[in-house]
Amino acid sequence: MSSQNTANINQQVTAGDESKTVQSVERVLKIIETLADYGSPMHLGDLAEKVGLKPSTTHRLLNTLLVRGFVDQDDDSRYKLSLKLFYIGNAAAYSTDIKAMAAPFMRELLDQCNETVNLAVLDKYQVVYIDQMESNNIVIVKMFARVGNRGPAHCTGSGKVLLAALSEDELSHYLATTELEKFTKDTITDPRMLAKELARVAREGYAMDLGERDEEVRCVAAPIKTHDGKVVAAISVSGPGMRMTPSYINSELIPLVKDVALRLSRKLGYQG
Repeated sequence: MSSQNTANINQQVTAGDESKTVQSVERVLKIIETLADYGSPMHLGDLAEKVGLKPSTTHRLLNTLLVRGFVDQDDDSRYKLSLKLFYIGNAAAYSTDIKAMAAPFMRELLDQCNETVNLAVLDKYQVVYIDQMESNNIVIVKMFARVGNRGPAHCTGSGKVLLAALSEDELSHYLATTELEKFTKDTITDPRMLAKELARVAREGYAMDLGERDEEVRCVAAPIKTHDGKVVAAISVSGPGMRMTPSYINSELIPLVKDVALRLSRKLGYQG
């Protein structure tokens, strides 16, 4: 294939990609990436030349980034990325970092109770499972909780732990706009009942799923917190009702899961 043909194909692909994007967003992201790659503050003219835009257009986009706190200006009127992007980057890295830090604690739970251990986060009001260590018990029931799965948070132990950590405004919005789908006879579908249950979860530091997502599955979950008390994930133990009896859950599993979650939180700097 000739270099001219290759260039034509690349041009077509690029054009096709751009037709699916918003031009102003593309330009803003290009500015952010250029500032990141350059590694030091840049004058407006140099930045405009690098991103291939008119200085007036670049200035307008930079002004929006300045107002929103994504870039700063130094005393020489040069532009640089702000610490806000550092915080965002840290937030994005949590799921990776927390998996590595949680692994030994998950292994400890698995060794002590030989039931499936899950690590989950909340994304757009849905619970997302980011890691799991499976039980080797002979009797294993089919569970929704699998790495990569996402779904409604109101009917799982981990999901309820994460919902309980929302701000009052966020929770009110969630309850007012989210349909609480019914999966089993025990699924909570009344927003007022769910709000009451989430208040208990926040107060007592753990949540249970007693067949609310999968009829035969029981689960106990507890929050993982960072140095500032923010709940960033939930750790849980799931298993079949025939083994996860009420007496076992109350006398052994709840204290165990809460203790492991607290020690993992301490590892992340939590002092509360």
